[in-house]
Amino acid sequence: MDVSKRTLGLGTENAFVVLAEVNALKREGKDLISFCIGQPDFDTPQNIKDAAKKAIDAGKTGYTDSAGVFEVRAAIAKHLSVTRKIDVKPEHVVIANGAKPFIAYAIACTTDYGVGDEVIYPNPGFPIYESQIIASGAVPVPLPLTEKKKFSFEIDELKNRISNRTKMLIINTPHNPTGGILEEDDLREVAALAKKHDFWVYADEIYCRIAYDKEFKSIASLPGMYERTIISDGASKAYAMTGWRMGYIANQFLAPYVARWVTNTESCANHMAQYAMMEAVSGPQDESKKMVQSFRERRELIVKLLNELDGVKCLMPGGAFYAYPNVTDAVKRLGLKDSEELRKLLLKNGVAVLADIHFGKRNPGETEQYIRLSYATSKDNIIEGLRRMKTVIGSKDTETGTLSF
Repeated sequence: MDVSKRTLGLGTENAFVVLAEVNALKREGKDLISFCIGQPDFDTPQNIKDAAKKAIDAGKTGYTDSAGVFEVRAAIAKHLSVTRKIDVKPEHVVIANGAKPFIAYAIACTTDYGVGDEVIYPNPGFPIYESQIIASGAVPVPLPLTEKKKFSFEIDELKNRISNRTKMLIINTPHNPTGGILEEDDLREVAALAKKHDFWVYADEIYCRIAYDKEFKSIASLPGMYERTIISDGASKAYAMTGWRMGYIANQFLAPYVARWVTNTESCANHMAQYAMMEAVSGPQDESKKMVQSFRERRELIVKLLNELDGVKCLMPGGAFYAYPNVTDAVKRLGLKDSEELRKLLLKNGVAVLADIHFGKRNPGETEQYIRLSYATSKDNIIEGLRRMKTVIGSKDTETGTLSF
């Protein structure tokens, strides 16, 4: 029996591949500090858990409309209207089991299979963008993000990639894997191009509540952009609800078509978990704010310690909970081929990270090497993990050979 070429060519999310490897090593007794998975280390706030229990006790255990429970969609619409400063109606909202399925649904709604329709996506970026573009029979067009732009993109690079076949641009801010944030001027330029060339914008805003230094700005908030923007968000990151699998999109035109895709695939999102998400977006925000403050403190710690390693330099990320240090000099000094070899070497020494190649192919001419560390873990783990990395990479403090902790 054969497996389809589409399946054999399907990409994956290497954070989960490495996580499985880490868990296997832990079962064998290996002592590991893991920075590989983007999952808050906090428990889901009690009020959210209580809302789910209440829903179960009230019999909220059957099918719902494919778009989701109307009162939950209404709560999300209100939340989006306030946070994005636009007028979102409940009918514009669709709920699914996580935000990830909407990547495929949005591509399916805006491109046709095998006719050369193009989707532009950030590179490096969340690997499921590229894999779903290919699986949907569209053409992936990577848009380079650069360290000199604080992991944003040059507008001219975007202009050069737009063609009469461009159907959608994916943007992700705050960004995985770099923690970069698109500035408002960049969003305005993107908006002008979207209007001029008439393409959709898929705005992956799953980390919107984890923006540290300035207020989050959605491209959908700009004049004339909500109607052509697919806002994608969810409860996983800001409310420590990764396993609840609760995500949503909003777009006034595409919502019924996305709901039809949900009918064809999931039937509907988890019934009782929808009520948990309603409590998350409409209930007290104190616990979520505490999580973000903790991430802010961890960000400052991990960036400081990374920049003390020999041959490592790390920008301060503006959002999310990822550090994306440049390890080019460390790779060269250790005589390694690339960041993936460094990742494997670190794993042997008790530290799990991801390499840049887990987030897309290198851009043409690119020689810089990066690794990604998720700091959604305790300060103690960060300190111990960086201590172990120092034993492999070395310290910039050549006199003492030790980090300042």
